[in-house]
Amino acid sequence: MSKSKVISTEDILSTLCHSVTGVLSSASGNSISYSAMVQKITRTCMRPDIGCFVLFDGGFTGLVITNFTSQAAMEIYQDYMRSMGMPEEEIAHSHLSDDVSNVLGELMNQIVGDFTSKVREQLHTSITQNQPKMMAINKQVQISVDTTMDRPQARRVTFTTSKQNIFYLELAMDKTEFIKLHDFDISEAVDPDDIIENEAKQKAAKEQAAKADAAGDADDDFMAELGL
Repeated sequence: MSKSKVISTEDILSTLCHSVTGVLSSASGNSISYSAMVQKITRTCMRPDIGCFVLFDGGFTGLVITNFTSQAAMEIYQDYMRSMGMPEEEIAHSHLSDDVSNVLGELMNQIVGDFTSKVREQLHTSITQNQPKMMAINKQVQISVDTTMDRPQARRVTFTTSKQNIFYLELAMDKTEFIKLHDFDISEAVDPDDIIENEAKQKAAKEQAAKADAAGDADDDFMAELGL
């Protein structure tokens, strides 16, 4: 009898970390990495300078918190805005700006959305999320999940930006294990943006080929008129 594969809290945390690096690296155009060492912590907190929390529920219950230093927040925010083509004079230069909190909140929403999609594909279970709450704070604020947990676990992971600025992710969830009873194929997620981009490329290639054919026909007609 083959041994069943067990997916633990750390495996779920790893999936979340991949969502963080994937979304933020794509948004900022720079490399975001995380430490291979994970801290076990006793409580989750929002910490200065910018904190964000998201609750999720369903197949399992938990809480995700991201804590950005002002330097890390501004680096990610400004790189994202520049990649979107925003003029320099319209980009905020203080982490206390509402625009910074709004942008980071939207990026956090994308991160958790990507995470819930991966959970659905990889674990064959579903979780839902609330709207991320992002705010600039100057004091530590303790956050807990408003539900009963039999064996709560909390973890903290350190992330590093391309300019070596630091931010942290904290995950609190009930201790759980997913046991794979039999093998199954994990369907590859379909990105609508990729579909649109591929269709645009195919359309451009067809138009270019049509122009080349038209130019070739014109040359043939010209040569025919010359009797060549």
